[in-house]
Amino acid sequence: MFRQLLADIRAARERDPAARTNLEILLCYSGLHAIIWHRLYHRLWQWKLRLLARWLSQIAKFSTGIEIHPGATIGQGFFIDHGAGTVIGETAEVGDGCTLFHGVTLGGTGKETGKRHPTLEDNVTVGAHAQILGSITLGEGSVIGAGAVVLDNIPSFCTVVGTKAYVVRRRGERIYDFRHDQAMRAEDPAIQCLLDRIQRMEQEMSTLRAQCDVRHGYVRASKPLQCETEETGGPTEAEADASGSLSRTQEEE
Repeated sequence: MFRQLLADIRAARERDPAARTNLEILLCYSGLHAIIWHRLYHRLWQWKLRLLARWLSQIAKFSTGIEIHPGATIGQGFFIDHGAGTVIGETAEVGDGCTLFHGVTLGGTGKETGKRHPTLEDNVTVGAHAQILGSITLGEGSVIGAGAVVLDNIPSFCTVVGTKAYVVRRRGERIYDFRHDQAMRAEDPAIQCLLDRIQRMEQEMSTLRAQCDVRHGYVRASKPLQCETEETGGPTEAEADASGSLSRTQEEE
């Protein structure tokens, strides 16, 4: 257990540029405190002292803001950066050298029994507020972007982002040109459906506009004399009829 503690302190020293001394890490890092607590009550869980282990896990949760179920299996060199709001479920398995940021959930998707939480292989990094749900496996060296929702297995050495998360990098080679100002993919089925509908609406609007232009052009062409008379300032046909009627009335009087 002491060897595990040294590995956890060394991991924090290597991955956090703000860490200055081992003593500072030991005294001030809530992520390390949560791991130390877990190492203790996980042993109690293995010894079938389940109630005591759960009670200690609640004390650790209130003191660190990190909830790790006593049944979870965690390897050496595990680092939780900041850690507030992090939740690790009962059947979760975390390999050696993994890093979790604050708000991460290694949880289930419902009321399944048995293995229902994720498995993280060695050297996996999970960004802030990422949600890893279900009995899935994140391959060795994979990187999960902040805020991602991962519901499927991830191959080794892949970088995934988005909700639902998808692979953007495999073994260091970019396979999708993701940008943070493009929150969703164009090939996303929901987005593609909206794009198709917008295209149909634009086509219908173009058709209606053309029909209106044809109809207005026909009206102008059907009354050329009236337009010319109005432009020259002469009397219109209706005005001439009214003038003739007034003249006849005056003559009769």
